[in-house]
Amino acid sequence: MLGASENTERYSNKAIHSLLKHGHPVLAIGNRYGNVAGVPISKERIVTDEVDTVTVYLNPDNQKVYYDYILTLNPRRIIFNPGSENRELAKLATEKGIQIKEACTLVMLSTGQY
Repeated sequence: MLGASENTERYSNKAIHSLLKHGHPVLAIGNRYGNVAGVPISKERIVTDEVDTVTVYLNPDNQKVYYDYILTLNPRRIIFNPGSENRELAKLATEKGIQIKEACTLVMLSTGQY
């Protein structure tokens, strides 16, 4: 997850709880160190080859510094949550065969579409 927050009012925070409730492991990156439901929030890029989905809660301008990182993770898909839609990153990802979804992670989880 990009844009993770300890703020319980943020959708990224609610999404971490819901992802865990539905049995999905979560790696969280935010602009501050923290912890949500036992998931540490890192300010640094997490190096792993086990990312299925990148769910984005950052506005497009704040995503630019993560383009190479996201593409290097080679996820199966990227979910752009409302307000994070990004045509530039979507195009780069699509060219690498990464599936793009403009959707709400919370809704996808609650309706079994995740």
